[in-house]
Amino acid sequence: MDTVIRINDAVYEFAWGTFGIVLLLGTGFICSVITGFFQITHIGHWIKNTFGIMYKRGRIVNDAGAYSQLRTFCTALCATIGTGNIAGVSTAICTGGPGAIFWMWVAAFFGMMLKYSENVLGVYFRRRNKDGAWSGGPMYYLQDGLGGYKHLKPLGTFLGILFSIFAMLASFGIGNMGQINKIRIYFESTSALDISAETFMGIPTANLVMGLVLTLAATIIVFGGFRRLAAVSERLVPFMSVMYVLGCLLIIILHIKSVPEVFSSIFRFALGPKAIGGGMAGTAVQLAMNTIKNGCKRGVFSNEAGLGSSVMVHSNSCVREPVKQGLWGIAEVFVDTMVICTMTALVVLSSGAIDLNTGLVISEVNDDTLVALAFGNTLGRPGEWFVVICVTLFAFTTVMGWSYYGTKVTEYLMGVTWAKVYRVIFIMLITFGAVMDSNLAWSISDTFNGLMMIPNLIGIISLTPLIIKLTRNYKQRKFRHKDVEPMLSYDPDIQRDAVRAVIQKGFD
Repeated sequence: MDTVIRINDAVYEFAWGTFGIVLLLGTGFICSVITGFFQITHIGHWIKNTFGIMYKRGRIVNDAGAYSQLRTFCTALCATIGTGNIAGVSTAICTGGPGAIFWMWVAAFFGMMLKYSENVLGVYFRRRNKDGAWSGGPMYYLQDGLGGYKHLKPLGTFLGILFSIFAMLASFGIGNMGQINKIRIYFESTSALDISAETFMGIPTANLVMGLVLTLAATIIVFGGFRRLAAVSERLVPFMSVMYVLGCLLIIILHIKSVPEVFSSIFRFALGPKAIGGGMAGTAVQLAMNTIKNGCKRGVFSNEAGLGSSVMVHSNSCVREPVKQGLWGIAEVFVDTMVICTMTALVVLSSGAIDLNTGLVISEVNDDTLVALAFGNTLGRPGEWFVVICVTLFAFTTVMGWSYYGTKVTEYLMGVTWAKVYRVIFIMLITFGAVMDSNLAWSISDTFNGLMMIPNLIGIISLTPLIIKLTRNYKQRKFRHKDVEPMLSYDPDIQRDAVRAVIQKGFD
């Protein structure tokens, strides 16, 4: 076990250490530069074509093998909005100080164009599977994009396989058992779940019952296929997101006097608080790096920009225009981090558990349940229960979304039949998540989460010339109204059919 821990720590430091963070922020910066900082320069355009059409044209389906823009967006958010938005934010603050939130924003700012680039490439390189549904994701643009360069086909295929293996393993951990385990922890923290109750074969009965109930609910949704998952997501995600934001706004309003000091502490400690540095220059630099790493890491853990996971859902969109789906990637990161994570940060920093003058945790608190504590201190038991319900919904929907990610990478590796076998294994592991108590299991899963980021970012960097062409082609047609042929797919047959649909029927 000690050997496993040492190996995991070494790989974790590689994936989430300085190399991984520089690669992540660097790729996001490159994607922002090559698109002319689209997230800012065309902010009105992407808002109008995402939030502005969400309940209008966003509901229209013009492709028998695809789903509406709203459904794919909500399904992507289904997996993206999870425990990282609640427990992850408080963990970032406790380990990296208030300044970690600033770096979470930085990661999200560049992450918008990372997710944009992932979606653009995902739609451009997608293809139909034998069931007639769209299949897309990093494994395909690594195989056919990076692999399309001279002599790089083996490398592209290898990285595509590597990404798929890491994504499958991550889906079992952070995408499944880790999320379910967090639900149990939050129930226990509010004494809503009596862990000292009678046991069954050494397992607390309450935990086992919780696991079985969640397993049953997941079975009904997962085995209903992507259509049922998308339908549930379309209804549940907007409801739970609005509910949580309103709850956070209530807490923030009740502590409105401390909000200016909260924002001041975020920016003051962004590069490492002197109060913690103890006057030691080396220590201050080390803590500054710790602040940056924790902010960026937790930002990625929350919005998944750079991991290449949610592009597998976005590739199912009925939109034939790659850039159009890229706009939804920008909106996804905005909702996840700029809105929901920021709400959580303001609640935590105004709770009194963090000394805003020093950036230190005032007392021994459980960073996993700090948000529940903040709500409880203000609203009492109803506040704690509110957070427990939100965590349950966030975590459960994340499990549903990751079940789809795991299904798609299994389909890529072994075919549609094995993807069905994967679903069975995935469902069975949900109960284990409710009864397990292993930090190592979570840490290993987090490592695989970081490892899947590396081949994906390599693929994006290698395909920046294509991203430039696709974005320029879109801008020429949409902003300059030039009569040029749309670039919609790498496949000549799909390109021909898509262009015909866009030009003759007006679909985009």
